[in-house]
Amino acid sequence: MQTLSIGKMRGMQQCSSARGSITTLALDHRQNLRKSLNPQSPESVTAAELTAFKVQVAAALAPEATSVLIDPEFGAGQAVAAGALPAYTGLVVAVEASGYTGDPTQRHSRVLPGWSVAKIRRMGANMVKLLVYYHPDSPIAAEGEAFVRQVAEDCRAHDIPLMLEPLSYPLNPAQKTLSSDEKRYVVVETARRLTPLGVDLLKAEFPLDTTDAASLQVEASWASACAELNAASVAPWILLSAAVDFETYLRQVAIACQSGASGVAVGRAVWKEAVSLQSEARATFLREVARPRLARLSALCSALARPWQAYFTTPEISATWYQSY
Repeated sequence: MQTLSIGKMRGMQQCSSARGSITTLALDHRQNLRKSLNPQSPESVTAAELTAFKVQVAAALAPEATSVLIDPEFGAGQAVAAGALPAYTGLVVAVEASGYTGDPTQRHSRVLPGWSVAKIRRMGANMVKLLVYYHPDSPIAAEGEAFVRQVAEDCRAHDIPLMLEPLSYPLNPAQKTLSSDEKRYVVVETARRLTPLGVDLLKAEFPLDTTDAASLQVEASWASACAELNAASVAPWILLSAAVDFETYLRQVAIACQSGASGVAVGRAVWKEAVSLQSEARATFLREVARPRLARLSALCSALARPWQAYFTTPEISATWYQSY
């Protein structure tokens, strides 16, 4: 077990419930949100439209979350300025640029130009989120590991916790997605390799392809895969939703939390229908459907999740700790 610093401990506390469960409302989507808002002409979606959507969703749903994950370009500063985030809800801000560079089978992640861990700390956020495209067998795997290590070092220097979101991808150009068995290997091995690099919270993919009809019927295999992921990660982990339907995600979350997950980072599984609605219809959906969904997930995590504190020891604080801080 590792000992958390004071700043990181405080950040984790501010992003979780008193019990130590985590319900993060994910609103850090950028290009894929453009595509959802206007599938025929994503490039016509303006920055103002993206911001308006994010601020509206945050204002409607954040009271049910322990933290909100949002991007700097279209949401973080804007949501704070609009008063859309309750004072008791943690703020997690993305540090990476949207998308990737390079070949689809060798994906390179990068920090958003003009943005940094230092600025995230300075704006008052409680946690940094880094998305990295990663496959443990890729020829550029070492580059991805070095990237994670560098951002983790920046987070240590500024004493703010790091949430890592690794996204898997196939190395075979003929494949669009990983098979269920491949995904299990990649997600578990990714946790094993990346969480020791200074990660404080892992935002993990479900370690199977649950769109696979065979997998969908065998929840025992879900529990086994989640237990394997739990054993591989040296950091607490939360389950991302990856836009699956809400009822499937509920099943995933229950099994993940029973297998050791500390909560969720959920976006489209809760609010995705809102993108096709306008005005009062959108507001009604967020209030009457999306918010109860998030409340249901929060209750489930509170009941079943492993508290993140179980992964860390408490620092010893003497009367002179501040002198060397």
